Amino acid sequence: MRARRIRAGIAGVAVLAAPLFVAACSTTEADLDLSTYVEQTEPADVLYNQALANLNAGRLTEASRKFEAIDRQHPYSEYARKAMVMGAFANYRQGKYDEAINAAKRYVTLYPSSPDAAYAQYIIGLCYFRQIRDVTQDQKESRRTIEAMEELVQRWPESEYVDDAQDKIRFARDQLAGKEMQTGRYYLERREYIAAIKRFRYVVENYSNTRHIEEALARLTEAYYAMGLVNEAQTAAAVLGRNYPDSRWYADSYKLLKSGGLEPREHGGSWLAKAGALIAGGGA
Repeated sequence: MRARRIRAGIAGVAVLAAPLFVAACSTTEADLDLSTYVEQTEPADVLYNQALANLNAGRLTEASRKFEAIDRQHPYSEYARKAMVMGAFANYRQGKYDEAINAAKRYVTLYPSSPDAAYAQYIIGLCYFRQIRDVTQDQKESRRTIEAMEELVQRWPESEYVDDAQDKIRFARDQLAGKEMQTGRYYLERREYIAAIKRFRYVVENYSNTRHIEEALARLTEAYYAMGLVNEAQTAAAVLGRNYPDSRWYADSYKLLKSGGLEPREHGGSWLAKAGALIAGGGA
């Protein structure tokens, strides 16, 4: 009898608890639905000032979050426009170059005539510039730096960023020339003279205003001389001597020719003679 009463009591408790369990489950599910995160909307000016304060304090991640929130909560507003370019800058400062480039490109596309369009384009160029690698590696970032900065110079020639953009272009061009020189020296060391000449010639014709031009002319003298192309070797040395008479590269080229009873002398009609005029005129 006592056992039956205990079992009956347990059953009664189970019956009473069942509705409570179902209610608890329902409440939990409802709570889960209601707990889905909803971003709190704040005034655009408040978010923008908070973002700037974080930026000035060096809290770049938080600044980026605030700038992004403005774009989400107040799209196409004046603050969203400003937040887009400032967000690109914050990402650039954090080394998030892809994010910065995407934001800046979007800004230039949407607001090409705004006062900050040149700055957005400048950020794009800076992002590529900061990723330029040593000349032993691929130079795609150098090419992209040139493209971005040249677009800045052409579209916004009165911009305060033009002078620095031109400096970055010169550096990137020097990197590209350096890559060509490295490859040319590789072929020259292996006596693959035609391949080497192709690289050095490219430097002379396309990067005559870089620091590599003297060596390129000297290496051409060396490669032509090794192939027995005396006229070309003499012309390369003569162009080098006329433009850089005090260069150590010219001294080496002159010595090389003298060892074979020759001396620098320009022979008209060759591509080198035309290149010589280009170099004298200041290069490309």
